[in-house]
Amino acid sequence: METVARTKGQIVIPSSIRRKFGIQEGTRFKLEVDEEKFEIVLKPITRESIKKFRGILKAKPGTKPATQQLIEDRTEDREKEESKLGKHGI
Repeated sequence: METVARTKGQIVIPSSIRRKFGIQEGTRFKLEVDEEKFEIVLKPITRESIKKFRGILKAKPGTKPATQQLIEDRTEDREKEESKLGKHGI
């Protein structure tokens, strides 16, 4: 399939491809350039593409979520700092 670049570098994506990938007005794209192959790859950022990544950062069984661990670490750091300040009468 072919398309033509307009004066401002814009291209038209055929409707059959837009429908297939759920591309609508305002859809964002990730551009990848492969200079060795002299290729430009457009990857739409749609709800479907985002759904693929759902859950990849979930905690494994028996471990804490990263956000919970961060909160606990920060709380511990704060308590240590407050303890140091208390010893100095501040």
